[in-house]
Amino acid sequence: MNTTPMAGGQFRYVTPVRPQDATGRVARVYARLADDFGMARMAVFLTLSPVPAVLAGTWALLRESLLAGPGSRTGREVVALGVSLANRCPFCVAAHTTLLHATGDHRLAETVAAGGVPEDPGHAALLRWAKDRRVPAPFPADQAPGYVGTALTFHFVNRIASALLTENLLPGNLQKSRLVRSVGGRAMSRTVRRELPPGAGLDVLDGLPASAGPAWAAGSPVGTAYATLMAVAEAGGELLGEAARTAVTEAVAVWDGEHPPMGGDLSAGPLTGVPAAERPGARLALLTALAPYRITDPDVAAWHATAPTAGYAAGYTDGDLVRLIAFGAATATRHQEARLTGAHAEPGGAALG
Repeated sequence: MNTTPMAGGQFRYVTPVRPQDATGRVARVYARLADDFGMARMAVFLTLSPVPAVLAGTWALLRESLLAGPGSRTGREVVALGVSLANRCPFCVAAHTTLLHATGDHRLAETVAAGGVPEDPGHAALLRWAKDRRVPAPFPADQAPGYVGTALTFHFVNRIASALLTENLLPGNLQKSRLVRSVGGRAMSRTVRRELPPGAGLDVLDGLPASAGPAWAAGSPVGTAYATLMAVAEAGGELLGEAARTAVTEAVAVWDGEHPPMGGDLSAGPLTGVPAAERPGARLALLTALAPYRITDPDVAAWHATAPTAGYAAGYTDGDLVRLIAFGAATATRHQEARLTGAHAEPGGAALG
């Protein structure tokens, strides 16, 4: 596939496959994006295109949870926006503010984006749950595939966006204009308000690891998509040595879910025992998990400098970087899954663990 650079200032470190050049699984995902989301050029998916399996798993999970999962589409967009706010992902905050406009609830979109509390108690409870993983699930168990699936989708996607994209959802940061968000939402309203059949997005996963998924997904297509994405994303850990991989997973396992304080090297302690040559890759994966917005050009350059210089595996590719970032994102998403589904139920809510 041709990877000629695309115009625009959205992409960091990775050259996406252009829609007109896509073949195979990538072309099928792009076609699904156009049909079900109404947009063939979505930057988060474009930046994953060097690794078709991760691209397909991410799309399938987003499609089956956010677009077709149980619960209201407005409620699921509140969850997507709440998680994106909690993860400090301005790209995704702008995107899902616009999509909340597309549901027709313009006041809700701007209230949430501005850090306010929705007037509707149900939306307020969903937002609180999405932003604070310590609170109980405010929905019945049969809606968990939609709401939990959406939350986990964006714990993964936020990290991809923060690591590999700039904040420029639109040229010139036009997404910062309330009028532009409202107009953009109105343009997408017909697509967003459609009801999509569950399971129709799984065709892009043909040939990839498959299972029934976790208990909270109750055998739904969301569970299949989630299990597949985690399997193909976690495989990126193969780019790290055993000591580096273990250090990353152990550091994330004891993480409290809060943003690390600014200043200092947050990877210095956890990676002390990792061989020096493996630390740049381990650092990228750990930063992706805990604070992807802190990944810098020198971090990526230091990792590239550790690549083999001879033989079949000489040099790291865009696909290798996507796989490594996906590993970090999946490690954090697994950790958030345990936190989300281990909550005790409020009256009328769901105990998901």
